[in-house]
Amino acid sequence: MHGAGWCVGWITFLSSPRYRRRLLANARQAGYGWRVARSAVGEAGKMALEIPRLWLGAPVPLRWDGAELIEAAQASGQGVLFMTPHMGCFEVTAQAYAERFGSQRPMTVLFRPARQPWLRELMAQSRQRPGLLTAPTSLAGVKQLIKALKAGDTVGLLPDQVPPAGQGVWAPFFGREAYTMTLSARLVHSGQARLLFAWGERLPWGQGYVVRVRGLENLLDGALEDDPGLAAAQINRAMERLVAEQPAQYLWSYNRYKAPA
Repeated sequence: MHGAGWCVGWITFLSSPRYRRRLLANARQAGYGWRVARSAVGEAGKMALEIPRLWLGAPVPLRWDGAELIEAAQASGQGVLFMTPHMGCFEVTAQAYAERFGSQRPMTVLFRPARQPWLRELMAQSRQRPGLLTAPTSLAGVKQLIKALKAGDTVGLLPDQVPPAGQGVWAPFFGREAYTMTLSARLVHSGQARLLFAWGERLPWGQGYVVRVRGLENLLDGALEDDPGLAAAQINRAMERLVAEQPAQYLWSYNRYKAPA
């Protein structure tokens, strides 16, 4: 699947000028050249074609880097907020958590439902499994997240997803203003969540994945600010440092700098 995905990634890159311009421009904005962008083309294709296996197939090989941070956060009695950027395989991080920790502390993941009814139903059925729940990007979904954290459970967010208008602030991301959600900072400041960063590194040649977990102190300079704008800028800096671990696996084709709907 990854081999076929690499081919699909390059076919898309070569056949779509708009896609190609955005991927190259976003990587260049972050200070990464052709070497990283070239690898990112294949990685984006792998991400697309690994999804059917992750949704419908048998469990994939994976190991952990930083699982002890999750155990320590849960021992505090608070809920745990995972921030996972569009990097590597973000599907596998939630699945890995559900398999190892979900029986005691289930995870609720905020996601944007697909527009097509058939795909929306498939996503809901495939993502929802023991220890893993889903919540839509709506007011009802946010209430579901808050309820989960109050119960001491775990919540997962994509912090670099562009939120709807009125639910974010403009903050720098790799030197350019990007509309950034404030929900993550509000959940942390509510006193009901411990913040962790996680991403699923895709290993070469179909060897599986490594779920890498990082604490607040690893990526942020000091505590998270109370001001929403300053907190959003801090979270974006943390994302930049996370991306630097494996820049070729960041989804540079994502329209991160678009104006919110």
